[in-house]
This record gives sequence, C-alpha cells and structure tokens, in this order.
Amino acid sequence: MKWMLLLAMLPCSIAAQYTLYTCMVTSKGYVVGAKLPPSGIFRKPPSGQWRHAGYNHPFLTALDFDPRDPSVLYVAAGNGLLRVSGQGERWKILTGSDVTELMDVSVDRNAPADVYFAHTRGIGVTHDGGQTWSDASTGLHRKYTMAIRVDRQRKGVLLAGNEEGIFRSQDGGQSWKLAGAAGYQVLHIEQSPHDACRWLASTQGGGLFVSADCGVTFESNGSLAVGRNISDIAYDPAEHNRIAVAGWGLGVMLSEDGGKTWHGRNAGLPTDRVWSVVFDPSAPGRLYAGVHEEALYVSPDYGRTWARDGLDGSRVFRMRFVPEVPQP
Repeated sequence: MKWMLLLAMLPCSIAAQYTLYTCMVTSKGYVVGAKLPPSGIFRKPPSGQWRHAGYNHPFLTALDFDPRDPSVLYVAAGNGLLRVSGQGERWKILTGSDVTELMDVSVDRNAPADVYFAHTRGIGVTHDGGQTWSDASTGLHRKYTMAIRVDRQRKGVLLAGNEEGIFRSQDGGQSWKLAGAAGYQVLHIEQSPHDACRWLASTQGGGLFVSADCGVTFESNGSLAVGRNISDIAYDPAEHNRIAVAGWGLGVMLSEDGGKTWHGRNAGLPTDRVWSVVFDPSAPGRLYAGVHEEALYVSPDYGRTWARDGLDGSRVFRMRFVPEVPQP
C-alpha cells in the first residue's frame, strides 16, 4: 500500500501518530423516550479535541481496524457489524437483520479480509471483508460469546470467551478446545504486544487468567478481583511487564511485574466503577480510564494522578488507539 511506503520513509517522531477512538454512550440522567445525547464513536486526533464522529448510536461495544488501511474500522454494534471509514463519518452495516447484540470484533492481521465477531448467538466470520458471513462457533456448547481475538502471528488461530470459559481454535473457528477458566463467563481477552505467546483473560467473578503457551492453556493469575468483574485489560506498549486492568468496584489496578502484584490507581477518580482502560502508545506514562457516567479521565503518570479529559456523563465501553494514515 502506498501509505505504508510513505510511513516507512517518515521519521519515527512523525510516523508514530495515533487517534484515540471510543465506543461509548452518554447515559447519565438519560430518560427513556428522550432524545439520546451524543453517543457512539468519539475520536481524539494526536493534537486536538474530542469530536463526535458519524451517527448517534446507543450500543457500540468494540472496534478494530484494517491493518492494510487503518482508516477503515470494524465496529461491533447492537444492530450488526459496521464498517466505518472517513474518520468515522461513513458507516455501513455489513451483516443482516438476523445478527444483533455484537460484543467484540477482531481482524486477522495475517489475513485482513478475515474478520471475526462475537455476539449473543456465537461467533461470525467473513473471509471477504464483509461481503459474506458464516458461523464460526460449531462445537461450542454455549453460544453467548463476549470476547474474540485472533492471534496476531498465526492466521486463523482464535481465542474466544463465553459462558463456559476460554476456548481456542487453530482452524478459523471450525473446531474449538477448552483452554481454561472453565465455568466462568469470560469478559475480555488480550494478547501481549511484546510476547505473542502470553495472553490474559478477565472473567465475571473468577479474576484474571493467564497463558504463557500461546493460548493453549490458561491458569488463574491469583486472587485479584475474585468475586468482581474485570471489564478491560491493557498492556503498556512501552514496557512488557506493565499491565492495567479496569473493573466494577475495582477501579484501575496496575502491575509493574507482569501481573504478579497489583496496585490501585484510583486516587483522583470519582468512583471505582471503571469500564475501560488504555495506554497511550505515543506518550509513555499516559493512561486513560472510562469512569461510569462521570467522564473519561487521563493520567500522565501511570494512574498516580488523574484529571477529567471530556465525554462527561458517559459509559466508555472500549477504547482503541488507531494509527494515523500519513497524508502524501
């Protein structure tokens, strides 16, 4: 791709530019039947302010981008899988009316036309960029799936989380094997950006589960948040041992030793009900947290101090830093 050649030719300080996208709803004080306040996708460019992009939407849960062209996003929504482009301004529904309540989405980095989504009735997949879809949850006893991830180094290797645990597929979802967290509802799964064989999964009430063998097996990572819900996991792209998690009644917790010990990072946050957390890849130390119906908060020092950054009254379900496409 032309933009990729241009990116390689630019200095690192210019090339490493990201836009932060959020999937959120402004719900504080909302009354059923009233006009929905600005909700859906908000984007914050490398230098600029938050801007509502595209259409008002009450139920967007996750997003991923096309590695061939990061200006193209795939968004999991209540009414289907969306293809969003033009800095969030152009939206197209790629699935039919029979597909609703999407929970997660993941693009195969080694086959970018392969896009997987998790929803309440299983896992869907396209191999042609969204023109046609098929089921990828054959063999899963319980279909309600909240988390889906494609291994960034292995085409067709998937990790999924449903009501019965973490499952792994080596053949693009044609068959599945239980990998761990048996009996727990899995809420989120993330792969380390530093070590492709290391994964973390969060659960409803069971705490964190970790894999060091490329997702083949998962074991409990200790007692953190047992009895609570961990809603999000973030690896620091600048430091392989630094991880943050967010949860309800947990707030933001941070580890500096790969998950062996954890420390609260809630001083300055108005509540410990936190939906989402993410590290800024272009600013070491900068951490964002979506605090329930309060605002999006930002910290310059790994959560030791916090300040409001905007999106007042929101529930930010997921955040994602997307590389900017250099302009010729």
